[in-house]
Amino acid sequence: MAPRTDWNPVLRDQFEQPYWQELQRFVDGERARHPVYPPHEEVFAALHLTPLRAVKVVILGQDPYHGPGQAHGLCFSVRRGVPPPPSLQNILTELESDLGIPRPADGDLTAWAQQGVLLLNTTLTVRGGAAASHQGKGWETFTDRVIEAVAAAPRRVVFLLWGAAARRKRALVDTQRHVVIESPHPSPLSAHRGFFGSRPFSKANEALAAAGREPVDWRLGGQSGDSPASTST
Repeated sequence: MAPRTDWNPVLRDQFEQPYWQELQRFVDGERARHPVYPPHEEVFAALHLTPLRAVKVVILGQDPYHGPGQAHGLCFSVRRGVPPPPSLQNILTELESDLGIPRPADGDLTAWAQQGVLLLNTTLTVRGGAAASHQGKGWETFTDRVIEAVAAAPRRVVFLLWGAAARRKRALVDTQRHVVIESPHPSPLSAHRGFFGSRPFSKANEALAAAGREPVDWRLGGQSGDSPASTST
């Protein structure tokens, strides 16, 4: 399994590396014995929905959700009809506080991905019911390469780094060309320590506008019956 679209040329060399072969054997073995999330066809959803040339904002997560029916390849996102987990609820609370956007009826963040928001987990699979079970198996090497590819882009990108694990990735970003906005993680354990009130969405749009890039329409489906407006890249 490997991503398509314009990511392929910049990531192709990874697919021949020994770590990649070992990682795929590990994930295949896990799927043979356990539920693994997200489904095989959605592991690279973030890269399929957000081409490299279109990336404006990067939001980094850690593991996919490990409950049935939750993970679908976009960090923090769940499909329509799936109750938003606590961290996502806090993200939607901050969205409302920051931009006055009413809370959506669901937690599907696909509309953000389609506008150039790369919703990337640093580990792309997880065993069902076992958080962090696929960490340290090779995914981090691959997703670091994804981050480096974005950081090499000539146009400004905004990196929203929430929590200690995401903030460690700052070292991969040229902060002379790009903007890094850091805060505590939106989980219930840390959101009140500085995530709430951090205004990441308005700050990201201000940074994009300052660089002459189209801001993100952060509205999501199910708000007052409106569908999100698409934004060209």
